[in-house]
Amino acid sequence: MKYSSQLIEKAVESFSSLPGIGKKTALRLSLHLLHKEASWVESFAASFVQLRNELKECSECHNLSDDTICSVCLDKRRNSEILCIVESIRDLMAIEETGHFNGHYHVLGGLISPIDGIGPEHLNLDDLVQRIDKRGIREIILAISPNIEGETTMFYISRKLKHLPIKISTIARGISFGGELEYADEITLGRSIISRIPYLQFDSETSV
Repeated sequence: MKYSSQLIEKAVESFSSLPGIGKKTALRLSLHLLHKEASWVESFAASFVQLRNELKECSECHNLSDDTICSVCLDKRRNSEILCIVESIRDLMAIEETGHFNGHYHVLGGLISPIDGIGPEHLNLDDLVQRIDKRGIREIILAISPNIEGETTMFYISRKLKHLPIKISTIARGISFGGELEYADEITLGRSIISRIPYLQFDSETSV
């Protein structure tokens, strides 16, 4: 597509670099901004600069936060004995949206994937055992997408925590194998959390 202005072309390129936004949508957004007051556009742009520069990672659960500790970790009304382990902040937000979980979270920041060169050392696992001991956690919920990488990660975590006197659960299979938590509807995801089941770990010596 040819543009009459290099400024428009630059704006389109910027918008279309975002996930899920094509050139036509980028052009529509760019032209929309031209009809806005200059002060509104400046405020709009400044909000993203502030987001990029000031947003922090919670030192407890690795959630995104305005402060060192996020509002979820600081909420005294939540059940401090249950810890829900999720792959990403998007999964945390998806579970929060259901309104069916009132414990705390631990964001891994990814999944173990040897083919992609991602090992346990690349995830937020070092402080997990410390959190469990320090906070008196009694149950771990592995709310991780049921795919190959997710199953590998859950198995690794269960082995890492097997010496601790805690209950390890996983979400019920309302989420189909290969599915992603962040794209599940609220009802299905909420029911999967409520109907969680014990995580069964199979050792290499186990016979079928």
